[in-house]
Amino acid sequence: MRKSSELTFTFLKIPFDYAAIILAAIVAYYIRFEQTVQDIRPVIFDLNFNKYLSIVIPLAFVWLIFFTWSGLYKFEKRKITDEIGKIILACSTGMTAVILYMFFVRELFNSRFIVLIAWILSILFVIITRAIIRKFQNTALSHGYGAHNIVVIGKNENTDLIISYFKKNPNLGYRVIKRFTDWNDEVKNEMLKLNKNKILDEIIQTDSSLARNKSTLLADFANENNLTFKFTAGQFEARTTNVEVHMIAGLPIVEIKKTKLDGWGRIIKRLIDFVFSSILIIIFSPIMFLIAIAIRLEDFGPAIYKNERVHKKGTFNVLKFRSMYKKFCTGKQFAKYSDQKAVLKYEEELAKKQSERKGPVYKILNDPRRTKVGRFIERTSLDELPQLFNVWTGSLSLVGPRPHQPREVEKYEKHHKRVLDIKPGVSGLAQISGRSDLDFDEEVKLDTYYIENWSLKQDFWIMLKTPWIILKRKSKV
Repeated sequence: MRKSSELTFTFLKIPFDYAAIILAAIVAYYIRFEQTVQDIRPVIFDLNFNKYLSIVIPLAFVWLIFFTWSGLYKFEKRKITDEIGKIILACSTGMTAVILYMFFVRELFNSRFIVLIAWILSILFVIITRAIIRKFQNTALSHGYGAHNIVVIGKNENTDLIISYFKKNPNLGYRVIKRFTDWNDEVKNEMLKLNKNKILDEIIQTDSSLARNKSTLLADFANENNLTFKFTAGQFEARTTNVEVHMIAGLPIVEIKKTKLDGWGRIIKRLIDFVFSSILIIIFSPIMFLIAIAIRLEDFGPAIYKNERVHKKGTFNVLKFRSMYKKFCTGKQFAKYSDQKAVLKYEEELAKKQSERKGPVYKILNDPRRTKVGRFIERTSLDELPQLFNVWTGSLSLVGPRPHQPREVEKYEKHHKRVLDIKPGVSGLAQISGRSDLDFDEEVKLDTYYIENWSLKQDFWIMLKTPWIILKRKSKV
């Protein structure tokens, strides 16, 4: 999984590249109209600077498309020579497009000198801005900011080579915090402590002599604990098609990708969440205001219920409209209204008698704790409207696996923990496929499919289908 610092530095390249391209065009313009240059080659065309700038600004956006196609916004760290080569290719392709455009649209402007100088300067300025960003990123990584904390498992020469390579090149962003020669219960317990203290990001298995069953257990451990797992190529077949190969110290290191949702996908998904949630909050704010009043009129107390849920980084509060009498609500927020132990015991009794679902997550039918308003807003899913604020702040996504309570997560089996690999959502594949009628295992299978096969197209399909499912849904409360 990418670090937030990697996303930040890659995202910064876009405005810097755009500024560098425009600056190159502006400098080329002023060089062309310098008296010294005019003495050598007089200007035979009339081009107002404002008109010139109005042409350059949109063309610079087109260049960014060529930069994207050239792979200049990928998150992998590459050699400076490779990056310069891609910059030259992208700028040359962009300038070729400009020349072709000038050929067909003659009223644009006709100055081969400006085109040539702008091309040379664009390459130079982009290289300079990229070098500045790279310098800041390398400095940050050298001081540990944004570095991936890794545990290396192995005892062969490859292990020594990789550890030495990381130590000599801290700017690569890898920091070896521990080395183990085998995989056993003692190592497992020590790694659990490291992960609990939030100081472990990745596991790299570098030794092919490790027994195959231990390699499988190691991969399972990484998956269960939300850690990236990598291994040297040729050790065992990847159990997923989502893999990425990195060359480290001359060795091919394979990373098993838990999901396709990484890099730019995460940025675009977050942008969509922010924009859509902002719009929906504005649209539904009058309805939310009326619901809050109705809740307080029927059973005076907090209208919003803060429900503690689990995601991969810990716990957070999901916001919902309160659908139960306050004396039956759990959590610190309602501790003053009732005996919380008695409330939890009553909930467990109801779950045993009236739950329509199997597994750690239950759904109580004909719940006697519901208020009249609560029955209505739950039946229509209006109780979930405050979760738009969770989406707006970034703790939830519009689409993703539904988050569960800590006491439910404690009952998860190993394969259930896959749902914690990505940010939870308001709606997901499981919800549009059967809502609460699905068994928990079936829900996990659907969520796992979503995680492994994520795409923006699938997200939009789920968002479009969710309201339709809500309208068709029959009440069972």
